[in-house]
Amino acid sequence: MLRLGAAEIAKTEPLNEDGERGSILNTASLAGIEGQIGQIAYSSSKGGVIGMTLPAARDLAAIGVTVNTIAPGILETPIYGDGPGSEEFKQRLAAPVPFPKRLGSAEEFGKLARTLVEVSYVNGEVVRIDGALRMPPK
Repeated sequence: MLRLGAAEIAKTEPLNEDGERGSILNTASLAGIEGQIGQIAYSSSKGGVIGMTLPAARDLAAIGVTVNTIAPGILETPIYGDGPGSEEFKQRLAAPVPFPKRLGSAEEFGKLARTLVEVSYVNGEVVRIDGALRMPPK
């Protein structure tokens, strides 16, 4: 998808005097940096996204495209369900998060994504959004 998106962006006119044409923003996972026991396939797939960020940014610099990746920790999503059992589960997930001691929100993810797209001097970066969480082995 990155390749196909970049090919289409390359056909557009530059947006400013820097020659900027656009931005590609990938999503990986904290597991791509700190995979846990039992996450070999998931962690390696997210690590691949992380690993291509800087080379892609360097390659696409020639056409004025920035490339960044967001590596979220534990965000509030519908995957956890609703009800008392899910709330307890989410509280357990949030327990090791240093601050703020909760799951991240879709709104926070969106704000970070917007910033990374709008600030073109941030390029080739993998940005964690995780409340300073560092994943334990298990």
